Amino acid sequence: MDSACGNVFHASMPPVLLRVLLAIFVVLPVWAEDAAPPAHPPYEKREDHDPNGIGVFYMEREIAHVMGHQAANWLERPDRVEEERTDLLIDALKFHDGEIVADIGCGSGFISRQIAKKITPSGIVYGVDIQQEMLDLLAKRMAMFRITNVKGVLGTTTDPKLPPASCDTMIMVDVYHEFDQPYEMIRSMIAALKPGGRIVFVEFRKEDPTLPIKRVHEMTEAQVKLEMSVQPELEFAESIETLPRQHIIIFKKK
Repeated sequence: MDSACGNVFHASMPPVLLRVLLAIFVVLPVWAEDAAPPAHPPYEKREDHDPNGIGVFYMEREIAHVMGHQAANWLERPDRVEEERTDLLIDALKFHDGEIVADIGCGSGFISRQIAKKITPSGIVYGVDIQQEMLDLLAKRMAMFRITNVKGVLGTTTDPKLPPASCDTMIMVDVYHEFDQPYEMIRSMIAALKPGGRIVFVEFRKEDPTLPIKRVHEMTEAQVKLEMSVQPELEFAESIETLPRQHIIIFKKK
């Protein structure tokens, strides 16, 4: 026993007590080190930036402005299914009855209601948004379509406000790039994800310069992977490239 341990453990201690104290002495520092939250890259404010962004950069990517509820009609545009092939998206993710899904940044519920049909009768979709006006639209549209398994949740920019380890899948469709605190929000999402659960990023392909989308509202696959590399609980699962304009990038909770 070295001098440090000798100062803690007296030779006259009973053997059982000595073993217990030694175990605490050795294990506790290791646990504390493992439990410490990982450091995250800083956010950087820049004066020279895209006018469609907020001027804050995370891991060299400028964060986009959030689409306000005033533009909700764009989410429900008649040609969206054809343009984005959201039917292929839903099929690719193989939702099943009983699944608990969080649609983060659900808006008016265009994606939520498609998922809801796949997970009935016992599954639930948590439609999460930071704008109460969007949740009001969500409720109206779910009533219009007579869908009862979508539950609106008012989140914040750092927390979806979901129960711990409650979700099988969390999906963000053209949403993640607008998070103004992406590191903190993903940390909170991981906490609400079941072990083995998945986080799905659907983002317009920045690799394709021909897309009619503002550049700060697009992401490369490499950028998504880079930003998730600082989340030690997540591991890359797969990318699905069946959509005409968007990546489907899936991570799983270890």
